[in-house]
Amino acid sequence: MAVAAAGGGGGGRAQRSGWLEVLVRERWHKVLANLGGEALVLSGEERPDGAAHNGLGGDGAACRGAEGGGGAAAVRTAFTDPPEQVPEAVSNKKRCVKVLKQEMGGLGISIKGGKENKMPILISKIFKGLAADQTQALYVGDAILAVNGTDLRDATHDEAVQALKRAGKEVLLEVKYMREATPYVKKGSPVSEIGWETPPPESPRLGCASADPLSQLSLSIHRDKKTIPLKMCYVTRNMTVSDPENRLIEVHSPDAKHTVVLRSKDSATAQAWFNAIHSSVNELIPRVIAEVRDQLGKTGIAGSREIRHLGWLAEKVPGDNEKHWKPVLVVLTEKDLLIYESMPRMKEVWFSPLHTYPLLATRLVHSGPGKGSPQSGVDLSFATRTGTRQGIETHLFRTESSRDLSLWTRSIVQGCHNSAELITEIATSCTYKSQECRLTIHYEHGFSLTTEPQDGAFSKTIAQYPYEKLKMSSDDGIRMLYLDFGGKDGEIQLDLHSCPKPIVFIIHSFLSAKITRLGLVA
Repeated sequence: MAVAAAGGGGGGRAQRSGWLEVLVRERWHKVLANLGGEALVLSGEERPDGAAHNGLGGDGAACRGAEGGGGAAAVRTAFTDPPEQVPEAVSNKKRCVKVLKQEMGGLGISIKGGKENKMPILISKIFKGLAADQTQALYVGDAILAVNGTDLRDATHDEAVQALKRAGKEVLLEVKYMREATPYVKKGSPVSEIGWETPPPESPRLGCASADPLSQLSLSIHRDKKTIPLKMCYVTRNMTVSDPENRLIEVHSPDAKHTVVLRSKDSATAQAWFNAIHSSVNELIPRVIAEVRDQLGKTGIAGSREIRHLGWLAEKVPGDNEKHWKPVLVVLTEKDLLIYESMPRMKEVWFSPLHTYPLLATRLVHSGPGKGSPQSGVDLSFATRTGTRQGIETHLFRTESSRDLSLWTRSIVQGCHNSAELITEIATSCTYKSQECRLTIHYEHGFSLTTEPQDGAFSKTIAQYPYEKLKMSSDDGIRMLYLDFGGKDGEIQLDLHSCPKPIVFIIHSFLSAKITRLGLVA
């Protein structure tokens, strides 16, 4: 599904509004978009019949699921669970269903109706995998008659919400399936069919505003609303949906499972909307970093002590397709570059990134023309190369603006230099002239080659050179490192017993950091 902006709106980072279109089930519908400092709110058009559509939790948004399907992939609705699929034996009979409320996700339902709407309290959505769905005994269209003995047959929508919230961990629901109520459960603006419903993270501050879907209450009488918290969303253009007219904007959820696509009336308005939303997301990043630090405490992150920068980038997927990019979360610590597939929800996930690259062995390289860049004709891409035991690993990234490109490239280069000053020295075993030795490279003192101590004896220094003596370095890409210091012995040949690329890249990082420190480069 996709969402589109049909018009402009206010100005400034914190405030912007305008009419959009939302694509639900392959059809476009007009919605009103309001951008605040921390959220994008999509509201359905005012309905001519003035009907009220109150809901809990998932008040919709146009979405693509992680598998490329619609938002309904994670939510059961009257469209996914039509009346004809409900057993006849269940219809119009009272049933008691025990639900064990989860710490994360609560009951996992949305409700509609209430006394003020002259309707019973109806289950309008069941979130897959959560408590209600796990019972396999509740249906979309079930009327909730009582909660733990509290009668809800004459309750308002708000009274039902409060009763469900107060119910405790073990909840006994008295329900009755009402086949005739299905049209009401289905009825609502297209916004109600947009699925941004994901279980909240371990820390509510890093995702939804609330840890319980039942606590999100829409009291709009004239239109359904969908609030999309912007914290750690990925805002991009020209990634998952073809955009020949250059008027689409994509908002990806922090868990990388949903995508909202906005379309504007023209390219200029789309860029204005993108700038506003992107700016709002970026303004929240320092707060996110502080919250992640609090969440991780003294344990740090994947072997590092602190986060220096984090954010979303588009990464080029290897292959011939120039347009095949995917979102990745990139984190820079004081010594590593970490790559995650999504924003970690659990503390433990921070310790297991998809990739970990030492900044000391990582080099920033220019990538050439950015044919897939979101801004036509503008090169917003860069690449990193890391020396590893398996050889050189290259990643091509794309940013969303020139400012982002400058920030990321500067942060990586500075991170590499800071890492050199922090780590100071590395050493590796090697063989030199059939003798087992140790090569040590020191940030300040240069190169030293010593013998490995034998039988408790002290090691002996074979050679020692400052950086300025190094004329040339090379390697065979397999195990041999060649260092030419211009001495009478000529080139020193070292067998490192494994791929020499990490050492080659570390030498480059030490030299680059020293040159920068001396002020020889801008």
